[in-house]
Amino acid sequence: MTLEELIIRCKKQDAQAQKELYTKYNRILFAICIKYAPSIEEAEDCLQDAFITIFQKINQYSGKGSFEGWMKRITVNTVLQKYRRDKTVRMQEDVQLYDDDEDTIEAEEIPLEFLLKIVQELPTQYRLVFSMYVLDGYSHKEIAEQLKISEGTSKSNLARAKGILRIKINAFSNQGEHK
Repeated sequence: MTLEELIIRCKKQDAQAQKELYTKYNRILFAICIKYAPSIEEAEDCLQDAFITIFQKINQYSGKGSFEGWMKRITVNTVLQKYRRDKTVRMQEDVQLYDDDEDTIEAEEIPLEFLLKIVQELPTQYRLVFSMYVLDGYSHKEIAEQLKISEGTSKSNLARAKGILRIKINAFSNQGEHK
């Protein structure tokens, strides 16, 4: 079945087509969720929420542009909405930025699992900004609009996230040197 046929059947709420669409795209969309969530369990919840939204809004997809891109936008927005509603998330207002000249981190011998783990361990406000800016290519202006913060706060949170990651990566690298 072509993607076009699958979309048409999903618009008719065909459960088999929805299952097929889920099977085809769940890994791609889960990769987005895991970048923003603090744990695998929360990423799985976000994925479920994203697919619910996709199936609810599939009639709004007009066929213009990439369907996968449309689903990715919904997934990012779904995840961000979850954290916007979370009362414990507080974006850090801070005008003092870390020196961005130290942006290069040697990552040649660092396992992907470790990198994913330390990104997930970042405080929520830092993880969201880091993921949006570094991993998804959003501008600080776009991040500020999405998270309802100032551009300065976005820049500050990114700098703090990078600082935390730099410390953890350096500690990991130093452990390897002493083994």
